[in-house]
Amino acid sequence: MARILITGGAGFIGSSLAEALVADQGNFVIIVDNLLTGKTENLPSPELKNWAFEHANVNDYKSIEQVFKKYEPEYVFHFAAVVGVERTLNNPLLVLEDIEGAKNIAKLCVSHRVKRVFYASSSEVYGDPFEVPQREETTPINARLPYAAVKNISEVIFRTYGQEFGLPYTIFRFFNTYGPRQSSDFVISKFIQQALTGDPITVHSPGSQTRTFCFISDTIEAILKIYYQNLMVNETINIGNDEEIPMLKLAETIKTIIGSNSKIVIIPPRKEGEILRRKPDITKMMSILKKPLVKLEKGITEITRAWTESKGRPIPAFPKPPHELFYSVYLSGNK
Repeated sequence: MARILITGGAGFIGSSLAEALVADQGNFVIIVDNLLTGKTENLPSPELKNWAFEHANVNDYKSIEQVFKKYEPEYVFHFAAVVGVERTLNNPLLVLEDIEGAKNIAKLCVSHRVKRVFYASSSEVYGDPFEVPQREETTPINARLPYAAVKNISEVIFRTYGQEFGLPYTIFRFFNTYGPRQSSDFVISKFIQQALTGDPITVHSPGSQTRTFCFISDTIEAILKIYYQNLMVNETINIGNDEEIPMLKLAETIKTIIGSNSKIVIIPPRKEGEILRRKPDITKMMSILKKPLVKLEKGITEITRAWTESKGRPIPAFPKPPHELFYSVYLSGNK
């Protein structure tokens, strides 16, 4: 039985990954979270016995060391981080503490002979893009804000430990991922919630800035294939969708799909300004998935359906029985 540790495992992407891995009875999953933004309701079903939860802070070496000693994980997914645009802008010192978390995880992975560590980085490392699309190997890193700088430094930590100690690693650069479990700190969830309640849909100026959005099922499928098929060892990979949409059009699309009477209101730009374009080169990701990605309109419709049925409460990332939009590698047998 593979022992897999996921830090930040009660958060959006971390809990979605945990649920998928726990559904495979060949895994024992150790979920670690300090519950700053993660939620206990995101944890897998208590009826399943092949997982455990540890309330711990990866930035505290002794705290996370005890978890490693107790479980001796073979694989580690380091997804714990301070997340959310406003939260990271308002708490820069808290964000900087995540550097210690990366160092702690790297050291413990080496000392406990972990077979491979997977790190959740971010598209934010590209900063204001020098080129579009952003490519893993050639696009210059332009990290300016604390969150982006921390992700860049943490990438360097894992690459350095790989070079110095032979620690196998994979770095995921996540572009915007969305889905039913995501909190309203993030733009699609925020717009949907505003549209459902009839509140103004607030778009930061200028409204023409573009982003791309990857549905949670595509993100999790890519991660699972990389893990199970032993792909992308000692490499960095963009995880996202490459279809750009302006923020103003996103608001209009959500309003139309929901049939909302909400007004779209342009509000001042964030104090640190808006990055005007964000678009990944997903050549590596598509070579692994080998299938079309979920269309934005379909993903928005699924979230709206899920939120309506749950009366606005975030629902499990993998409804039971699995919805057609959610990838189930453990059911298909396609490992």
